[in-house]
Amino acid sequence: MKKLVKNNVYWIGYLDWELDRFHGDDYSIFNGSSQNAYLIQEEKTVLMDTVWTPHRDEFIKNLESEIDLNKIDFIVAQHGECDHTGSLPALMKKIPNTPIYCTANAVKSIEGQYGKNGWNFHVVKTGDTLDIGNGKQLKFIEMPMMHWPDSMATFLTGDNILFSMDAFGQHFAVGELFSDLADQDLLWKEALKYYVNIINPFSPMVARKLKEIEGMDLPIEMIAPSHGAIWRKDPMQIVKKYAEWAEDQPEDRVTIAYGTMWNGTEAIAHAIADEIHRQSPDTTVKVFNVEKSDKNEIMTEVFRSKALCVGSPTVINDVLAGVQGWMTFLKSLKFKNKKAAAFGCYGWSGESVKILQDRLKEAGFEVVENNIRSNWNPSEEDLAKIPALVTALIGEKEKKGEQAHMDKYQCPCGYVYDPEKGDPTQNVAPGTAWEDVPEDWTCPVCHLPKSAFFKI
Repeated sequence: MKKLVKNNVYWIGYLDWELDRFHGDDYSIFNGSSQNAYLIQEEKTVLMDTVWTPHRDEFIKNLESEIDLNKIDFIVAQHGECDHTGSLPALMKKIPNTPIYCTANAVKSIEGQYGKNGWNFHVVKTGDTLDIGNGKQLKFIEMPMMHWPDSMATFLTGDNILFSMDAFGQHFAVGELFSDLADQDLLWKEALKYYVNIINPFSPMVARKLKEIEGMDLPIEMIAPSHGAIWRKDPMQIVKKYAEWAEDQPEDRVTIAYGTMWNGTEAIAHAIADEIHRQSPDTTVKVFNVEKSDKNEIMTEVFRSKALCVGSPTVINDVLAGVQGWMTFLKSLKFKNKKAAAFGCYGWSGESVKILQDRLKEAGFEVVENNIRSNWNPSEEDLAKIPALVTALIGEKEKKGEQAHMDKYQCPCGYVYDPEKGDPTQNVAPGTAWEDVPEDWTCPVCHLPKSAFFKI
């Protein structure tokens, strides 16, 4: 049942191939998951976390087949959430005096969930250590809000393994155990989805914690999270990705998310997508009906995007219930550095667009004033507003090599040099970029030199 991780360290968790939802129904899972617990067998024996309550009996039975439970010297509870501590109550009935090492907040969490049972808690802070024999130590690192206030990580010296709890994980069942043996496309897809939907709200704290860990100068050779694959080859690659993701720098992508009643709002959504492709052919556009598509998958796309368009018809002076719930989730993820626009149809009162704009602002988006608000179904007049909305949202994409031709320069007197027109009065041909205009050229109106002009 146990699988070798390195030397005297073993994986002793649970592979949950059939799991399809997590955090209630809040997180979708398409490729299984795992609850990773670890057994360290040096001079002292350490159990690093347990597994979820539904699997407690199997977990304890398997653990007993590998080791006499009374020989477990320490239990480390890195996080109080029940997918990692769910087996503790049943286990502690068998070994009630075993010391449990955790943060002060983890004590509150564990006792809050399972009651005050008089367990032997040992509260640790960043920098505290625990000798486990053979010259090795466990070094504890508090990791608040990655992703609960009680979280911590543990570094095993000698083997140089960072047990990172929920940080650097994925909801992804990897029977091969290690990241380098996993399907790489799925691994990175699931790692990003996990970060966006679970860790992203705490990105500022993530960035600070990563710098703190870097300052500790730990010789990390392996990262063992509590879900998904263990990072064995180049383990710092996922740390570098977290640092990159924490900066929230968007790609050249736009997400369009909408709800619709009688397809009018849907028609606007697709017309906006078509216009984005027309104005900016290289921009990736994804369109989702939020009431039919998986919300976690949509949010991963929103995270990657530089802009978001949200649409809903007006329903009872508000937006569709499915859109409203989706917007609440959107706000909770605290995205940054993104523009947004709103659109929608209405029959009688027409409040939805304004409501969407307000909620997008509350969610931290820079909302453009342009919108599409269509009475009944979108008319030609409504659709004619889409190009301006798209331009406001993403700007017309500058074609490579043609930027200089697009830039116009103005003289203080008001004259504007337009590269498409040139200046025939001084033999500057149409299509001449500003940088190619002769340096001795002067304004044809007031004769100020080229150096006096400024770009507009």
